Amino acid sequence: MPHFFTDRRGGSSLGVYESLNLALHVGDDPDLVAANRAHIAPAQFMNQVHGDQIVIIDSVTAETPICDGLITTKPSVPLVVMVADCIPLLLISKEAVGAIHVGRAGLVNQIALKAVRTMRTLGAIDVHAILGPSICGKCYEVPLQLQQEVMQEHPRAFATTRKGTPALDLSAALISELLSVGVSFEASPICTLEDQMYFSHRRQNPTGRFAGVVSL
Repeated sequence: MPHFFTDRRGGSSLGVYESLNLALHVGDDPDLVAANRAHIAPAQFMNQVHGDQIVIIDSVTAETPICDGLITTKPSVPLVVMVADCIPLLLISKEAVGAIHVGRAGLVNQIALKAVRTMRTLGAIDVHAILGPSICGKCYEVPLQLQQEVMQEHPRAFATTRKGTPALDLSAALISELLSVGVSFEASPICTLEDQMYFSHRRQNPTGRFAGVVSL
C-alpha cells in the first residue's frame, strides 16, 4: 500500500508556483504542470469542488472526474488528492484505498465518513487513515459565526489563534470522526501555513497545490 505526500520541491514551475505545483486550475503554465505531474505518473487526478462526491476508479484515465474523493480496489492505480491548506486524507486497507479532499466543507459534508462506508461496502475491513500536512488550528482563523456553525456538528473543531480569535482545528475534528467509526489514524504535525515547503492558500494566493498519493 504505497503512499506519499509531495511538497514544493523538485518541479519545474516558477514564481508563486515554485516548483512542484500539480494543479492546472491555479493559473500556472499547463506545460510546466504536465512536467510536474510526470513525476507521479501515471496517476488519477480529480477536479475538486469542495463537495461530497466520491468516484470509484478501476484504471487511470485522462479524464478528471468532478469529485472530492477517489477510491479503488485495483492494484497499481495511484489516486491523487491536491491541497494547499485542506487535509489530504489517504485511507488504506488491504482491500481498497482512497484519496479524499477534506476542507471545512468536506468536514461539514462528512465526506470522510462517506468514503469509509464506501470502502467497507467494497470489502475493506481494517481501514487506516493518514492525514497529510494541513493548516493547524492556531492558524485557521475564521469568523465567530462560522466557527459556531461548524462546531454544532463537530465540537472538536473548536480552536483559537495565538491572538485569541476564533479558529477551526479541522484535523482534530476529522480524527474524532474517524475514531467514531473504528478507523485508526496517523497525522502529520506539519502546518502548511507555517512551513514554507508546502503551498498554502492562506499564506499566498494564488499559489500551487501539493498532493497526497496512494495506491493499493
